[in-house]
Amino acid sequence: MKKLFFVFFLITNLSYAQEIALLKYSGGGDWYANPTSLPNLIKYCNQNINTKIKTKPSTVEPSSPDLFSYPFVHMTGHGNVVFSDSDASNLRNYMISGGFLHIDDNYGMDEFIRKEIKKIFPNNYLVEIPANHAIFQKPNTFSGGIPKIHEHDGKRPQALGVFIESRLVLLYTYETDLGDGWEDQEVHNNPIEVRTKALKMGANIINYIFNN
Repeated sequence: MKKLFFVFFLITNLSYAQEIALLKYSGGGDWYANPTSLPNLIKYCNQNINTKIKTKPSTVEPSSPDLFSYPFVHMTGHGNVVFSDSDASNLRNYMISGGFLHIDDNYGMDEFIRKEIKKIFPNNYLVEIPANHAIFQKPNTFSGGIPKIHEHDGKRPQALGVFIESRLVLLYTYETDLGDGWEDQEVHNNPIEVRTKALKMGANIINYIFNN
């Protein structure tokens, strides 16, 4: 029933501005990090890939029924993350029903988020997404896979995912800091080419969600 509702919601809202949301989680981590990143990504996508997304993202909690109102939910931070059983169950149902969760490690989240992803999908593994996957091909080509935006400790950037019946439902970007690249220029003083690269990859994520 939830799946049918989610599909109906998307179909009936194609001609209207859609909303995306930031996940407000528990555990003490700074879920509110990078406050300018999603508004900038929305602006870029509306100008460059013809989306109609409301300019101000919403905030939603993992166990809220409102989760099903958003085709895309973004999660970031530097620290601890804790999902309750009801959080994990609701997030799992959301993604199985057609929703998409993007988790962007803002450096420091990795040791906590992996066990929480396992709580959501105990029978599914995080796998590295190959560079030939559609999310790296349209509308911008990233032949090497996920781009590196910020350097921290020399590790290579990775795009990891959970697939349900061949559909990517959860994207975990690690050692790349896409959200930092989406932020206002003066926040991190990234050169325009780095910010553009991050925004183009973000546009690919949004494009994938709205077309798969």
